[in-house]
Amino acid sequence: MTSTVTPASGKPVAATPGYTDRRADHLARLHKVEGQVRGIARMVEQDRYSIDVLTQVSAATRALQQVALGLLDDHLRHCVVDAAAAGSVERDAKLDELAETLRRAFRL
Repeated sequence: MTSTVTPASGKPVAATPGYTDRRADHLARLHKVEGQVRGIARMVEQDRYSIDVLTQVSAATRALQQVALGLLDDHLRHCVVDAAAAGSVERDAKLDELAETLRRAFRL
């Protein structure tokens, strides 16, 4: 899915997501996490030992965090860098967006 960017001209322009080049890698990680979560559900259905279930929950959480960090890295390297090069309005908007995203992420 593409997003819309409004450059200094004021006209919206479709932008390619920063993660496009690593889309397959991100999807592979997400499919792996999906399998982990299904495995955790099976463990609960089978009344497995709670510490074993918690260990798997922790592993799935870390895997999702790795996906998030990869997406953040892509965003910084593409979207934020491009916005900085485009001018102060775009730069400030992307930096504000990034700051708000980090504020939400650290409220875990």
